[in-house]
Amino acid sequence: MTLIPLPAQPADTPWPTQAWPQGDLLTGPVADTLDAAFAPESLDPIGRTDALLLIQGGRIVYERYGEGLDETSTFPSWSKAKSITQALTGLLVGDGKVDIHAPADVPEWQTPDDPRGAITLDQLLRMSSGLAFVEEYSPGNPSDVIEMLFGKGQGDTAAYAADKPLIHAPGAVMSYASGTTNIVARALARSIDVFGPDFEAFMRRRLFAPLGMTSAAPKFDEAGTFIGSSYCFATARDFARFGLLYLRGGVWEDRPFLPAGWADYARTRTASKDDPADPYGAHWWLGLGGPGSFSANGYEGQYTVLVPDLDLILVRHGGTPLDLKDALRGWIGGVVEGLRG
Repeated sequence: MTLIPLPAQPADTPWPTQAWPQGDLLTGPVADTLDAAFAPESLDPIGRTDALLLIQGGRIVYERYGEGLDETSTFPSWSKAKSITQALTGLLVGDGKVDIHAPADVPEWQTPDDPRGAITLDQLLRMSSGLAFVEEYSPGNPSDVIEMLFGKGQGDTAAYAADKPLIHAPGAVMSYASGTTNIVARALARSIDVFGPDFEAFMRRRLFAPLGMTSAAPKFDEAGTFIGSSYCFATARDFARFGLLYLRGGVWEDRPFLPAGWADYARTRTASKDDPADPYGAHWWLGLGGPGSFSANGYEGQYTVLVPDLDLILVRHGGTPLDLKDALRGWIGGVVEGLRG
C-alpha cells in the first residue's frame, strides 16, 4: 500500500502553538454548504451541528459555531480520544518504555496457559486483538461499551475489557471495540508507573502543552486509568491542533515530536480476513475524506478529518443520531470533494 505523502508546514505559515493563523476565508458553493449545516432544516439530513472548523495550508479558512457557542467552547471527543491514546503510545515508544510488537502488559493475561497473553499493543491499536466485545449503542440491546462506561465496568474500564475471552486468533480479524483502548491506556500508565492525576500531568507535559492544547480535559476512571476510548474534551481549535500534528507527519514547530513513521503507522490499513465496511489503521479511521484521508471519529458526529492532498483539516462537532450517521459522513465527503473542485 502506497501512502499519499503528508504535506509540510508552509514556510510562510506560523505553527498554531499560540494562535491559529488566518487564511483567505472560503466563499462560493462550499461555504454555502458549510453554512447550511447550521440551518434549522439541516437537523433532518445530518443532525445538529455545533462547530465547523476548516484548516487549509495551516490556516483557518472557515469557522462557525452554533447558537451560544464559540471558539472557547469545549466539545466531547467520544472516540476521537482513541487517536489521542495512539499519540501517547507513540511518545512512550519514543521513550523506549513500550514495544508495540511485544505482548501487552495486561495482568489478567499472565497465567502460562492464557492465549490472550500473546496479544500485542499493535493488535490492540489495530482493533484486531480477537477479544469478545459488543460495540452496541442502541438502547435496550446488549452492549459491552455501555456497560463499561456507565455500568459495572465504569470503575475499572481496562479490567472490564481485559476480562473478555478470545473469539478470534489475535491479529486475524479487525473488530472495533472501545474496551481495547482502555486496555492500552492502562498499559501505558503501567509502563511509567503513573496513574490518575499523575498520568494526566504526563499527558499535559508531553502532549497537550507542547501543541498549545490548553483546553484539553481528559477523564479517568476510579482505578486511575485514562478513559482513552471516549473522554477528552477540547475546543475545536485544539482538536485541529492535534490533527495538524498528524497531518505534518508527527512534526511540530519544525522538529520531530512523534517517532519517525508513527503518523504513517496510524494511517496504514489493518489487515483482516474479514473485509470491514470502513477501513481502519491504528486507532485512526481511513477514507472518510476520500483516498488517502484519515480521521478521528466519535459518537454522534464528532470528527477530525485529515486530507493530505488538500492539506486540509475538517473538525466537526454536534449531535447526529445514529440513523443519520451515514448521511453526515456523505456530507463530509461532499464538502471535501467540493474543495477538490
